Amino acid sequence: MNDENNLVLIVSIVKKGWGDEVVNASCKAGAKGGTIVFGRGRGVHENKKLLGMFIEPEKEIVLTLAESEKASGIIDVINEKVGLNKSGTGLGFVIPLKEVFGTAHIVCDVDNKCELKIMEEKTEETEEELKE
Repeated sequence: MNDENNLVLIVSIVKKGWGDEVVNASCKAGAKGGTIVFGRGRGVHENKKLLGMFIEPEKEIVLTLAESEKASGIIDVINEKVGLNKSGTGLGFVIPLKEVFGTAHIVCDVDNKCELKIMEEKTEETEEELKE
């Protein structure tokens, strides 16, 4: 578990099909990756009706775990590539994280007690044993 408060969650909500652009932009700026979750919603610019019923546009929610000192650079690149600062294109926000746990690569980079490194070493040892 890592509770040093140096990681943040960058959340970007964009139109369907734009999630990969956000992940690519984030990685260019130094993020290790991202998770795309599908959703739906309606905003001020999306009041369209079809046969008297509101159409709920599909969204992609991109979750990016990043070191806090890299967050503003990542946000800048996302804005540049996707244009979240333009009306109707989506929105993003940053959540400071109190605790992070697990064996994701970013957690391993920050937390020296990561089990992933130990597991990789054990796998290499097992492969060598199998060769013999």
